[in-house]
Amino acid sequence: MAASGYTPASQVLERHQEFFSDKNVIIAGDIQDSYPLAITAKQVNIHCSQFHTYLRLNNSSRGRQVLFSLLPDTEFYKDMNTLIYYWPKTKSEAQFQLSYLLQNMPKDSDIFIVGENRTGVKSVEALLTDFGTIQKIDSARRCGLYHFHAESRLAFDLSEWWLSYQLTIEDQNIEIKSLPGVFSQKGLDAGSELLLNALLEHADIIKDNVLDVGCGSGILSTVIGKLYPNIELTLSDVSSVAIESSKATLASNQVKAQVVASDVFSHLNDKYHLIISNPPFHDGKETSYIAVNSLIKEAKRHLKPNGHLCLVANSFLPYQTLLDDTFNRVEVIAQTTKFKVYLAYI
Repeated sequence: MAASGYTPASQVLERHQEFFSDKNVIIAGDIQDSYPLAITAKQVNIHCSQFHTYLRLNNSSRGRQVLFSLLPDTEFYKDMNTLIYYWPKTKSEAQFQLSYLLQNMPKDSDIFIVGENRTGVKSVEALLTDFGTIQKIDSARRCGLYHFHAESRLAFDLSEWWLSYQLTIEDQNIEIKSLPGVFSQKGLDAGSELLLNALLEHADIIKDNVLDVGCGSGILSTVIGKLYPNIELTLSDVSSVAIESSKATLASNQVKAQVVASDVFSHLNDKYHLIISNPPFHDGKETSYIAVNSLIKEAKRHLKPNGHLCLVANSFLPYQTLLDDTFNRVEVIAQTTKFKVYLAYI
């Protein structure tokens, strides 16, 4: 990939290639391009918290270790002395990821943090004062690049990062558990609530086996599993924190389901009676319809005869035409000024 194809953050890193050439480097955070495969270093380990990023990099890894997980294991850090961290879209996600990375990086490691100014990367200076003296070493492409030596290591305890809240739906008490970076971490978002209510009003389509694409913290599937315990549930997401959050939510509510890391349908081979989704239309800070286009276009191959796709979307998003072009019949079964719930029939 030519340099012009890299994100602004990676272009800033390229300006400082000499820092990395003799280092053993871990690259983590909001990776959006293939620069981690092109960087010149003695050794490069890449940690992906997003499954689609992992698939893209692992397929052409050039001998570099590429890992998808919530947390890297201790072996991942062995002999490493440099961390390059791409700042994500939310501060809470950055705090979470940097906390476990910096706990495991050897003392006096070189830490480089890069991100676009619009994502709030400037807050890293205050965020990491307990770890060492941090300095901005470059500002270009509307990005900041920061560096410090890991002078101290703070304890990381995963149990301290969980948030939970309660919902009461159809007389069922439901506990939702989530980690930083999960969509709608602190409460049920308006889109999911509209979708959930629409599904419960069309309960005749909730039967057999159900797939929840982009499951987040597992709210939709957990409610369905509690109300319809004979349903076979599968949940999928690209986010490692979403996958772990869904597992925790399901377990907390004694709902049995399969939770799968999958880039839309990449690792799903079954056919389902109902596919539900509150699909994302962002990748990082950028608007992206790639995932939802794949969801709509490929759903028919993963639906049983007389199956349904039910999704919620912001009203301004151009999904009606794509759904009409793909399915025999499409209805808007619920809407507000901000959201629409589409029900598509094979």
